[in-house]
Amino acid sequence: MVNIAVLGYGTVGSGVVEVINTNRNSIAKRAGKDICVKYVLDLRDFEGDPVQEILVHDYDTILTDKTVDIVVEVMGGIDPAYEFSKKALQAGKSVCTSNKELVAKHGAELLAIAKEKKVNYLFEASVGGGIPIIRPLNSSLTADEITEITGILNGTTNYILTEMSEKGADFDVVLKDAQDKGYAERNPEADVEGYDACRKIAILTSLVTGKQVDYEDIHTEGITKLTTEDFKYAEAMNASIKLLGTSRKIDNKFYSMVAPVMIKQDHPLAGVNGVFNGIFVHGNVLDDVMFYGRGAGKLPTASAVVSDVVDAVKHMGTNIMTIWEDTKTSLGAFEDFESNFFVRIKDVNEGLDESLMFAVREAFGDVLYVKTPGIEGEFAFTTKSMREGDFAEKIAGFDNVCSVIRTNF
Repeated sequence: MVNIAVLGYGTVGSGVVEVINTNRNSIAKRAGKDICVKYVLDLRDFEGDPVQEILVHDYDTILTDKTVDIVVEVMGGIDPAYEFSKKALQAGKSVCTSNKELVAKHGAELLAIAKEKKVNYLFEASVGGGIPIIRPLNSSLTADEITEITGILNGTTNYILTEMSEKGADFDVVLKDAQDKGYAERNPEADVEGYDACRKIAILTSLVTGKQVDYEDIHTEGITKLTTEDFKYAEAMNASIKLLGTSRKIDNKFYSMVAPVMIKQDHPLAGVNGVFNGIFVHGNVLDDVMFYGRGAGKLPTASAVVSDVVDAVKHMGTNIMTIWEDTKTSLGAFEDFESNFFVRIKDVNEGLDESLMFAVREAFGDVLYVKTPGIEGEFAFTTKSMREGDFAEKIAGFDNVCSVIRTNF
């Protein structure tokens, strides 16, 4: 029998306990040993819940118990999750986590400690919830040179964008609906401003490059400025708007960003709707592959955590090699990244006069003008591919810009 301890009895922590109790027999077969939850750590009490019998409030109880082989960290945040995880690894206990913030910040360091102690630091659930993506990058796709990862990495924002597209509802209305349904937190900033997706693409890029990618270095935009008019234009162009985390290798350097993007309906990610996530990977040998599924939620995320627990049990005494050095990756300058842009500008002259058309052409070259029924008093166009820095300089010369969204066409 292998004893584990679960740090945090919130949504994911309670899900981990539930998954282990529900599928105990099949999990034991796959792990080769019975897995027992010996402790659950939380500041709160849970009277009436069977977990109360194994609940502890002092982390030292877990740390000093030599019969605990694996610690499941599902507390979230950096403090005290970082300290607890580090101490567990130093004590010779493997750690499995869903904590993307901690993994993005300290993943390389914690992996190094795990290697030194011949235990494991596993974090499948930190990206994509129940979607397997960390393990494939670490083991299944090792024959390929990965040149692009692009993903819908946040279920909350994807739900909001899907509802805005399908129902024509305003952002604020859909956000409240998402909060009422439990898809969005009371404070949704990490989701809607793109910070959550940024941490996840940082983790994926670190694994692909084998070096540390700091999420603070990744250009990040959220979805709060999108309007119903943007979605009407997208429909007119047979496109969807998705919040994408992207890392692309160009001339031996990775360029990364998080931002809303208009993608054509034939793109593999265009049909990923609601709270689902999708991750598109391109390799120089494999070509294209897609990972799709529920990117968040109690049981999907808990399932991924428990799969790591099983992996840790199967590799007790052996460190699973993960190449992620603490040497920092130098990302390509965001200003040098090339994108296509969709632009909306208020038509103060109620019609494109020759001087304005000339100014647009002088700034952006040949553009494609876009019209959609029901929208008056503005005009819109798409540009060809150009440097982010050049676009920012050119668009600054125009007044009354309503919206700018990158496109993949």
